[in-house]
Amino acid sequence: MEGDSALIRKIIHVDMDAFYASVEQRDNPDLRGKPVAVGGSSKRGVVAAASYEARAFGVRSAMPSVTAQRQCPDLIFVKPRFEAYKVVSGQIREIFARHTDLIQPLSLDEAYLDVTHDKQGIGSAVKIAKAIRAAIRDETGLTASAGVSYNKFIAKLASDQNKPDGMCVILPDQGPEFVASLAVRRFHGVGPRTAEKMAKLGVHTGADLALKDEAWLAQHFGSWGGYLFWAARGIDHRPVNANAVRKSIGAESTYFSDKSSEPELRDALEEMVDILWGRIDRYQAEGRTLVLKARYSDFRTITRSRTVGQALSDRATIAQVGHALLDQILPVEMGVRLLGLTLSGLVDQSDIPAKATTQGQFTFDHIEK
Repeated sequence: MEGDSALIRKIIHVDMDAFYASVEQRDNPDLRGKPVAVGGSSKRGVVAAASYEARAFGVRSAMPSVTAQRQCPDLIFVKPRFEAYKVVSGQIREIFARHTDLIQPLSLDEAYLDVTHDKQGIGSAVKIAKAIRAAIRDETGLTASAGVSYNKFIAKLASDQNKPDGMCVILPDQGPEFVASLAVRRFHGVGPRTAEKMAKLGVHTGADLALKDEAWLAQHFGSWGGYLFWAARGIDHRPVNANAVRKSIGAESTYFSDKSSEPELRDALEEMVDILWGRIDRYQAEGRTLVLKARYSDFRTITRSRTVGQALSDRATIAQVGHALLDQILPVEMGVRLLGLTLSGLVDQSDIPAKATTQGQFTFDHIEK
């Protein structure tokens, strides 16, 4: 039935609120109500996650710890406990499975659920989302936000609308207007660079994007133009895929000052390893190929890669391979303005945008506000 464009889907996107930090605050009462950052506090440390109290000061994930400390002097650093997060994630997925088998995890702390045909016969996507959020609170002591809609694109946008501990419902007849009101930066897949490019082209909101035809979008954004064309109209026909596979996961950083010496490049690489390993562990990913990316001060970009016999499944091995790749470009020809690491060939759950197709005008029965 997933291939039938005449079928209305009821999609829920569940996103835990400041997951890592919330687990730490739950397990240590002394941290509750205080700004908490999960990650290392050393000079080379990075923030893996931040509590909402810390976010109020501008602290964000992947931010260097020294920057986070400067922005929030009272910030409390806590070492990550990934095994604890995995246990809680397992509890949450058990709650999901009570309602549907169509679950597409994006990471330890978020997932899409297709509840069109829910196991308990509740019939209302909103009631199911409420039940899931209540069960998460009762059984884990944590809060989750949820977006309920007729496709994945809008459900994910909606889950972020009333965070933390909130829910947002977008009905089919509300979808286009909802998307039109949003900044394009909030569209899934639109990063800072793409948003900057769109701004230069006069595209700032979903409404601006919807004014562009598919040929114009293809001209400026290639094969991704088709996805943007339909998304700007509130249309996304991708099914929830319980067997989706992510192709790669990476991390990169652009520096204010170019890095030239071996010690500072080694330090920068260790920072990339920290960020990459946090994401690998969060997504429970495995892969055999590691790619090093370096961009020189003249904007030339080079890559070096290595494929190993067994999956790279621990930080120490990733660091070892990463430094071996760095050896291949040392000494550098000139200053390095960007450094990145990517693990590819993954076996993982993910949300990889597929080509969107026209979605019919459906009724959305048994959904309530």
